Order: sequence, then C-alpha cells, then structure tokens
Amino acid sequence: MGPFVCVKRLCLDVFCHQSVPLYLSEMAPSRYRGAFNMGFQFCVGVGVLIANLLNYGTQKIHGGWGWRISLAMAAVPASILTLGALFLPETPNSLIQHNKDPDKAKKMLQKVRGTDDIQPEFNDLVTANEISKTIKHPFKNILRQKYRPQLVMAILIPFFQQVTGINVISFYAPILFRTIGFGESASLMSAVVTGSVGLSMTFLSLLIVDKVGRRTVFAIGGVQMFVSQILVGSIMAAKLGDHGGLSKGYGFLVLILICSYVAGFGLSWGPLGWLIPSEIFPLEIRSAGQSITVAVGFLFTFIVAQTFLAMLCHMKSGTFFFFGGWVAVMTVFVYFFLPETKNVPIETMDRIWKQHWFWKRYVGEEDDKDTNNNPIITECI
Repeated sequence: MGPFVCVKRLCLDVFCHQSVPLYLSEMAPSRYRGAFNMGFQFCVGVGVLIANLLNYGTQKIHGGWGWRISLAMAAVPASILTLGALFLPETPNSLIQHNKDPDKAKKMLQKVRGTDDIQPEFNDLVTANEISKTIKHPFKNILRQKYRPQLVMAILIPFFQQVTGINVISFYAPILFRTIGFGESASLMSAVVTGSVGLSMTFLSLLIVDKVGRRTVFAIGGVQMFVSQILVGSIMAAKLGDHGGLSKGYGFLVLILICSYVAGFGLSWGPLGWLIPSEIFPLEIRSAGQSITVAVGFLFTFIVAQTFLAMLCHMKSGTFFFFGGWVAVMTVFVYFFLPETKNVPIETMDRIWKQHWFWKRYVGEEDDKDTNNNPIITECI
C-alpha cells in the first residue's frame, strides 16, 4: 500500500501543483491574477476539509476498516480532475510557444480577456515567445546571473513554505492534539476545526491580495504565525512538561492559538507560496523554474514529515520555537528581497527585478553585457 500512496502523491505534486498555478497565471488578467491563482489553494483547502470530515466519520466505523473508505474516496476528485482537464483550452502563451496559429492564440486571448483590445498584451506574448526560442536549455539558462532572483525565489519560497511547519499540523494534527490532552475523536474534530479556519482565511486572502498586495499579506500572515507558534511553545514548555497532558483550559487555548497560526498560513504562505513562483518566471525559463519550485517543495515536505515526530519527542515544545524562528526569517526575507508583483503583467515581470534595490545589481549587470556583447544567442545556439 505504501508505494501506491507515494506514487499518488508524486503524481499530484508533479502534475497538479506544477501545472495548475502556471495555467491560472497565464490565463488570468494581471489585475485579477492573484485571486484566480489563489482559487487553486482555496479548492485544495476545501479538499483537505472534506478529507478531514471523512476521516472523522470513518474512524467511528467498527472493525477498523474505515480508513479504506477514506483512502478510496480520493479516487472521486482525481476522476473529476482528469475528466475536467480534457475540456480545458490551451493558454495563449502555449498556443504561441508551440508554433500554432497566431490568430488562434489572439482569439483565445480576446476570449479570456472579454475584449478585443488585447494587442499590447498579445505583442508582449509574441516578444516573450521569440526570446524563449533562443533558449535551448532552460535548466542551464536559469543558472545565469540575470535569472538569479527567480532562481533564489524558486528555491527559497517552497522551502520557507514547508518550514512554516504547516504540514506538521496537516499530517499530525490528531497526534499533536492527543499529546496535549485531547481524545481520539476530539483530536480528529480539532483537525477539522483548524482546516475550516485555514480555508476561511484563504478565501479572505483571495479577496484582498490584488488590492493590498502580496508583500502586505505576507507580512500580516508572518507576524500572526510567529506570535501564535511562540505562544504555543511557551504554554507547552510551562504546562505540559515531559509527561502528561494539559488541563482542559490550556488545551483549548492551544487549540485557539493553533487555529490562529493556521489562519495566518491560510492568509499568506499557503496561497502565496504557489502564486509568487507561478508569476515571476519569464517564458524562456518558466518550465524549469516551476519544476524547481515543485521539486524543492516536495523534498522538504518529505523531510519535515519524516522528522517531525522525532523532533516532537526530543525537542518537545522547542519544536514550535524552531518553526517560529523560521517564520521570522522568512518574513524578514520577504520584506527586503521580494518586490511587489501586484498588477504587473506576467510577461513584463522582469521590470520589477531591475528596479529592486538588491536584485538590480544582478539583472542590470548582465543586461548590460547582453546589450554590448550579445552573449545570449551565442551561448544558446
């Protein structure tokens, strides 16, 4: 059974988590791109909530075979996803990139934008496609200095998303709640509660991200997660000790703080961890960049999941201080090194790096070399 579950998760991460955010970012208008893309994370949250409800219900089945129902039910959304994909149109970017009829791409762009006035955006797509054709090896090309900011984000954003500790809550919420004194049934219900909170905040993020900007949402969520984790760690250190559980009052306080933490993640790093990578890569390295993002996320999901129980046993309350420290680091990183991408057309995203106080020294220097020496074509031919 184990290998089949691993294959399922691998297919989910490789195909869905890589293709869906990119598809949405390419199809959505720039002013609504954040909301459209976050719809993906919102739907993931709906699925997680339904799964938690199924787990809560099936664990009451006598005989110990309820888990089989939970596992088998995953085939339902997988079937819907597979059938739905058959009816999805190609994005205008894809139609141009694969040398199909430009008129068809233009009509598709007019259709998804709901207007005939798309010539400037269409010209940007054509220009980006012409540049991408000069790139023969995108994985090699992404290592160049001019793509340094995108490469750094492709690695650090999924890494940071995992070391928020969210998968600790997702995977081990029942175990964690039993550790602090909840029973089996109450532990599963607590996981349902936290899932509902996260889903609600993702919906809120969907509504505000294109208005207040990505950086602001990152900052709000980061501060909320940091404070919540430090308080949870402090309560567990002071009241839980090495053995036993918390009193009922402290147990519910921890549950509230964990809900606050999940709310912060659902507002910020949950949806934005997928949105930002899907919108920052130029067409010529987009496939390579998104592949790196998914691979790094999958790797650290595995590492965190495999090490958490050992961390909880040895570090106890220190586990929450550990993840809280990482939340502080990533919040500072976003403040200083991630430029605002709100309302920036996806094919002109390179401008934000040229204007950034830190990244312009990398992007600007190589752009000057490209202008004077034209190394791009000679390197890729």
